[in-house]
Amino acid sequence: MERVKTNIYGLDAMLYGGIPKQSQLIITGGPGTGKTLLSFEYIYKGAELGEVGVFLTFDEDPERVLQNVRATFPNLDKLDQLISEKKIIITGNDMLNHIREQNEPSNYQFGKLVSEMEYLVSTSGAKRIAIDSISILEMLVNDNNAYRKSLLALTTNLRRLGLTSFVTSEANTLEKEGLKFKEEYFIFDGILSMYQKGEEEKRVLQMEIIKIRGSKHSFVTAPYEITESGFRFVSVEQLA
Repeated sequence: MERVKTNIYGLDAMLYGGIPKQSQLIITGGPGTGKTLLSFEYIYKGAELGEVGVFLTFDEDPERVLQNVRATFPNLDKLDQLISEKKIIITGNDMLNHIREQNEPSNYQFGKLVSEMEYLVSTSGAKRIAIDSISILEMLVNDNNAYRKSLLALTTNLRRLGLTSFVTSEANTLEKEGLKFKEEYFIFDGILSMYQKGEEEKRVLQMEIIKIRGSKHSFVTAPYEITESGFRFVSVEQLA
């Protein structure tokens, strides 16, 4: 099986070598677990390898995302260079606002958004994409059945374009206990679930791979930390 290396410390070991190529993964977790930062690091590490990556931010302005990335990961010293070389393309809000200004029915807005994504990918030659987050997409399509069909179409189109993607979604709780997975998560090829456990200063960040379709993966919940150089996952596989 051909795999895409994330090059994120400890994560490829948990994935038994990397993400199966052209898989679409959803990253779920509560506020502060690092979903946005993890998906951005995935794009950054691919760009370091020479792969063009697109980061679509619908929840925040692109410049705000970059400010957060620079503050959290000061050791990612190639960031500005990779952006100037168009190895990293960050957009989203302007694309969404332009579509909303046309005041068309929500299902048309979703379709246009997907078309804009496809155009951006095809013209840039991107191999990786991160979408942060699908919460905004859910707001565009109010009907649950239509939303599921739209997500299925989105993941199918991303796969057809040869992309291996990270898509973020807000979880209903910070901790593993009481977590409920939305039905539409299982449309995706993989689910990574990020948790915070404990209280205040004693909180521990943890991640669990719920599924990777057609591939073996770690079943052990692994602690992680967010360092100045990126994420560090400490898994059984990494220590073996």
